[in-house]
Amino acid sequence: MRIKGGVKTKKRHSKYMKLAKGYQGGRGVLYRSAREGVERGLCFAYRDRKVRKREMRALWIVRISAAAKELGTSYSCLINTLYKAGILINRKMLAELAVSDFAGFAQLIKTAHGSMTPPAAA
Repeated sequence: MRIKGGVKTKKRHSKYMKLAKGYQGGRGVLYRSAREGVERGLCFAYRDRKVRKREMRALWIVRISAAAKELGTSYSCLINTLYKAGILINRKMLAELAVSDFAGFAQLIKTAHGSMTPPAAA
């Protein structure tokens, strides 16, 4: 007696069709097109989760750089000064400070510049 795979096939098809809900034309109705669209979409979703992190970091750096320039310093000098002063604050929080609390950001930079020890005389 032959065993047919109708139940499993139906379940597999339903899974893809559920994910393709809202797709236009055949991609939302036809199984093969839907599967191709869903798999492509999942690939993009995976890739773009990484890209979003990159883009956010770039945005934070632009915001920090703009705020630093208003205080008469460059982004690279600012990050170097904070690092040498032992102030461990990430770029996300620095950008948030620069946007929402510029006075606090300026105070943080002033603290970093003040806490740096001058180089020892040789």
